[in-house]
Amino acid sequence: MLNLLVPKQYGGAGGHFETAFQAVRILASVDGSLSQLLAYHYSNQTGIAFYAAPEQQENWWRLTAEGGWLWGDSVNPVDPSLKLTYHGNGYVLSGHKRFCTGSGVGDVIIINAVVDGGPKHGQDLAFVIEADRQGVELLDDWDHLGQRLTASGSVKYHDVQITDDDVLGVVTDEPISTLLTPGVQLGFANCYLGVAEGALAHGRQILLERKNAWLFSDAETYSRDAIFQRTIGELKARTAAVAALAEKLNRRYDREVGRSADLTAEQRWDFAAAIAELKVVSTEVGIEVANRIYEVTGASSTKSDVGLDLYWRNIRTHTLHDPVDYKKIEVGQYYLHGDTPPLSLYT
Repeated sequence: MLNLLVPKQYGGAGGHFETAFQAVRILASVDGSLSQLLAYHYSNQTGIAFYAAPEQQENWWRLTAEGGWLWGDSVNPVDPSLKLTYHGNGYVLSGHKRFCTGSGVGDVIIINAVVDGGPKHGQDLAFVIEADRQGVELLDDWDHLGQRLTASGSVKYHDVQITDDDVLGVVTDEPISTLLTPGVQLGFANCYLGVAEGALAHGRQILLERKNAWLFSDAETYSRDAIFQRTIGELKARTAAVAALAEKLNRRYDREVGRSADLTAEQRWDFAAAIAELKVVSTEVGIEVANRIYEVTGASSTKSDVGLDLYWRNIRTHTLHDPVDYKKIEVGQYYLHGDTPPLSLYT
């Protein structure tokens, strides 16, 4: 599964992004933490295709396939505290970065930092180092309500030596290069969809296993009561609508990536706006399903050993990654005026 997106000629499965997003969705129906790890791994790993020069990609693909690397990251854009200083024939990395998903369990970490000094001064480099390289301190301080297995703790870098061999490439504003970020958001949406589907399936099982009925009901069991059928039907229909949109955009991502250097800025932003639409509805439907499923499963389903709380804790935590209201604004501005937000690792 880790090498799903690695080209076959370099030792991978040669899969499509559509398949990768489907894997993220399926895994989220069981555990959103593992789904997030996989989604981030795919995004980080495919930085090879988005950042590395064509002549350098083969080496990177072979290394990740042969090593079976799980890719973590250290790129949180709201915490730009890393310093990459030119030093001789290489660089020295220092600083502190929070919310580094997968860093605590990954084999390698992809990092973004702007070079200070030297011939590449001012350039934003993407580079990859082993998680156990000398000077890398994994703090293991991720202690949150949900997504507890994502190893999203902080990392401190104490004068870590970086060589040119570690550099994937320069982070540019070319449309195809920046298409990686909408792909990250698409991974989020598939994760939220999977959580909703998992909560719905778990709730259905609980409801069907209840042998009695509410004391004021004429039905024989809770699952035969129209009140509970209506709630399940509403949640199921909304989840199905999100799934239809997700599947459409998952397929489209492969097509847009296939444009390569021919992808225009207009095409890129049009696709990003469509993904923002999915981000909005997958967030709201996911939270609604994970919350309202309790209305049909009852008080007994709040017991810890039932495990229904996992879905709500996970989706409530990760949907705070970036404010969904800003995604609504992006959709509205683009639909009304064709306006786009500033280019960033969130847009």
